[in-house]
Amino acid sequence: MSENKNTATASSDNALRGKRLVVKVGSSLVTAGGQGVDMGAIRSWAKQIAALRAMGCEVVMVSSGSIAEGLKRLKWAKRPKEIHLLQAAAAVGQMGLIHSYELGFAEHGLMCAQVLLTHADLADRERYLNARSTLYALMDHSVVPIINENDTVVTDEIRFGDNDTLGALVTNLVEADALIILTDQKGLYDSDPRKNPNAKFIDVESAENPALVAMAGGAGSSVGTGGMLTKIHAARRAARSGAATVIASGHVEDVLVKLAEGQSVGTYLKSSMNRLAARKQWMADHLKFKGELHLDAGAAEALKAKNRSLLPVGVLGCKGNFQRGDVVSCLSPDGVEVARGLVNYSADEVRKIAKQPTSSIEAILGYLDEPELIHRDNMVLMG
Repeated sequence: MSENKNTATASSDNALRGKRLVVKVGSSLVTAGGQGVDMGAIRSWAKQIAALRAMGCEVVMVSSGSIAEGLKRLKWAKRPKEIHLLQAAAAVGQMGLIHSYELGFAEHGLMCAQVLLTHADLADRERYLNARSTLYALMDHSVVPIINENDTVVTDEIRFGDNDTLGALVTNLVEADALIILTDQKGLYDSDPRKNPNAKFIDVESAENPALVAMAGGAGSSVGTGGMLTKIHAARRAARSGAATVIASGHVEDVLVKLAEGQSVGTYLKSSMNRLAARKQWMADHLKFKGELHLDAGAAEALKAKNRSLLPVGVLGCKGNFQRGDVVSCLSPDGVEVARGLVNYSADEVRKIAKQPTSSIEAILGYLDEPELIHRDNMVLMG
């Protein structure tokens, strides 16, 4: 385990300035321990995120708090167990939650947008890609997405279960560099500090280290259930797409700014590979393809020699019944696999635009999703 003597070195390496970040804030922070939306906390996040944007960061927020705010507005003294009542509370509370964020960000001249997701949105490939495109469009237009689980429609079978998991899924969705989980705890210890006065704080560690689960308390423990354990699982999930995770206290003044500057705050859980390498490794290991793209000699050579994106003009035809976002294999005229990657158009669309220049895509299909069939960042060369 890394100890505090390594903090200075780790801090300079872990600076988040200029990165794409997903910031997850828990309900206890947003609602002052369940008392309803804490406008002071909202203003603090807005101020810090405005500072991050000035430092070149792109930020997506994942925020809990709608149910707690709904309980307050409905004057319900206890949190109900019935899911339809929780859904009703979320519907009422979401109004106050997003309005508070809107007011907070407006003080800094920033717009925000409400995005509600369910597990089904990220399990279905087309909805997954549509959600990603929407989030990219918001960031491109300098809008801060505020994401929450769509508690008004979820059931026990499809709900994420906690917003730590949602934060990790969003991190993968937008290909963020880091997931910042803000909580009411300092970070991760090697044992429960409430029970062990000699518990050591974990400053820096690998997110893939299996010992972290035991440190978080293990399944079913008082410290792990709904607490640090879900954060460890979220960090491991985020690491699979090459993203680091920071677990830190949201009560630290200007915590987001300090993290962006590389100051040692909380527990830093690093990934074993960078974002691009992680995605390409996943594609390289993909054993089942939804289809094939048959390239002309020029396109095959350009991919091998120059690592370029694949354009429709270099594709002679295709095989299979793939959809947008599926992994396909790219074959040279002699049948050798040159590359594989995530295709931007379905098989039916590829058959229509094959051999055509990019400038003709919109005229042929009636729309233009992407100028490339496969972008070079979504492609791995084979052999």
